[in-house]
Amino acid sequence: MSASEDSVYLSILKEYWGYDSFRGIQQDIIESIGAGRDTLGLMPTGGGKSITFQVPALAKEGICLVISPLIALMKDQVEHLRHKGIKSVAIYTGMSHDEVIVALENCIYGNFKFLYVSPERLSSELFLAKLHRMHVSFIAVDEAHCISQWGYDFRPSYLGISQVRRVLPNAPVLALTATATPAVVKDIQRQLLFSRENVFRMSFERKNLIYSVRSYVGTMEQQVKELLQEVDGSSIVYIRSRKGTRELAEWLAAEGFRATFYHAGLTNKEKNERARAWKEGDIRIMVATNAFGMGIDKPDVRSVIHADVPDSPEAYFQEAGRAGRDGLPAHAVLLRGPRAEAVLKRRVDETYPPEEYVVQVYENMCCYLQIAIGDGYGVTREFSLEEFCRNFHHFPVRAYNALQLLSRAGYIEWADAEENQSRVMITCRRDELYGLHIPPTADRLLGLLLRSYTGIFSEYAFIDESRLAVELGATEEEISEALITLSRARVLSFIPRKFIPYVTFVQRRLDNDEIVLPHAVYADRRREMEQRLQTMIGYLNTAECRSRYLLNYFGETQARECGQCDNCLGSHRLLPGQQPMQNDERESLRRRILDLVRQQGRGVLDDLHLDGVADHKVAEVLHQMLLEEDFLAL
Repeated sequence: MSASEDSVYLSILKEYWGYDSFRGIQQDIIESIGAGRDTLGLMPTGGGKSITFQVPALAKEGICLVISPLIALMKDQVEHLRHKGIKSVAIYTGMSHDEVIVALENCIYGNFKFLYVSPERLSSELFLAKLHRMHVSFIAVDEAHCISQWGYDFRPSYLGISQVRRVLPNAPVLALTATATPAVVKDIQRQLLFSRENVFRMSFERKNLIYSVRSYVGTMEQQVKELLQEVDGSSIVYIRSRKGTRELAEWLAAEGFRATFYHAGLTNKEKNERARAWKEGDIRIMVATNAFGMGIDKPDVRSVIHADVPDSPEAYFQEAGRAGRDGLPAHAVLLRGPRAEAVLKRRVDETYPPEEYVVQVYENMCCYLQIAIGDGYGVTREFSLEEFCRNFHHFPVRAYNALQLLSRAGYIEWADAEENQSRVMITCRRDELYGLHIPPTADRLLGLLLRSYTGIFSEYAFIDESRLAVELGATEEEISEALITLSRARVLSFIPRKFIPYVTFVQRRLDNDEIVLPHAVYADRRREMEQRLQTMIGYLNTAECRSRYLLNYFGETQARECGQCDNCLGSHRLLPGQQPMQNDERESLRRRILDLVRQQGRGVLDDLHLDGVADHKVAEVLHQMLLEEDFLAL
């Protein structure tokens, strides 16, 4: 790259972001994509990925197409770019047809610099037709591991990117990810049709992150409470189930903590309000499923606690990496209950149930939706998983995963609780709108609807209450009340937003013996999951540096010991202030536990507490005794 190009990139960085220099491998990636080369950048969470495509896009003519699965992140980045005076737009599921057309036309004629799009939109005929007419400088693919069959978070919709590449043969690709094994790195480049191998790697090491595993025999809630008391500051507590997030958050709140919960089943309004309260410090603790965190950039998270063991090292590494982005010390704590390994192993059969079970779910679903053999092509029906499981006596987790497999195999499209936007249609004649006696907010809202939505007298228009509220300078509650008022006055028909799970039949209903799950959908993916779970079990049991264990998994075979995880410190203590046990203390505690078991039986181990001994020490010794099968002879 010439000195003049270098100065252009630095001047853009300074003008829009206020930095004097790039970090890590940012400049190498920028120079590569700026020169028109297909590029893959491996950068850890918080490494500044967005800079690597935003800076070169501003230096080049045309618009940068950014593909991302994270709607919240897309909205956030578009908002930040617009705040800097950079014309940007996002297209995602939930937008109305008219809104999509306006956005795409702006990208063709409006001198926009960034078009963010979710991968599901890539196969749309409308999108591809408009894309032909855009001057695209290059394509940026965020979370690029999602395109790999070997990635932990494979998403079939990402396969549509290769079609986009064929539409735009002269537009290079910049692929970015924070989690990729060596096999996934190769597969990303193959799937994205790289002209040649071109990878820039930044070490995934997080020197300020202190990894640890805490074994326990009491309740999970008590362990979380103790950890939150030991480490001040903002925290995320990850738990697998939606119900679990609510129950733990309510329990913590009752114990005096400022806590709330977050999962995919909340409305967008609830998600936004809770995320904002947590980011701004009104709430200290976010108890969440893995639906929370992607695109949430809060630098001062002091601890990330996993109450359940994740399914893969990639998921754990990414979620734990949301702690300490400000560079200050932070803790990544993984809780290990007495049955952690057994629970992990059971997840394989839950996620990939037997093929005959998947076929049974398909047959039951067709009966539930009243789809006859040979019928159903293109049909979309509302589908209540809860009612379906109740009627056909299925366990929800296994049935849910069976539907996911049927979707990936191409038989159906299964969307779990998609949120439909609110809809309105004017139900009276235009001349009846004059002289209405309605409150001022309702009157102003009616005028805005008439100006904003064509065809609103003949068909329903999708609306966004939050956007209407901004345009009118009102609150969302006031907009909802105004819509209800207009509905009661029979001026319009208002259908509030709701969560609607649905199934779409991609092909006609088949006989059971025609249902086949391809290896790439079932057998290969099941084997990959088994291997990842074994790696997580290894992480729980390893005596080596935990940071180095994770880095080795990602191909960094020369990683050094971190010097600060529980294993490097020579004990299973998790946090400063907990002193390591000496050998004589460990042996004394072992004998004490054996005596208790002889006197009271093995049932005493279910919830073992010893007077004068910290629970984490009891758990550490008990775990080792179980591994060494000390109780077999009793």
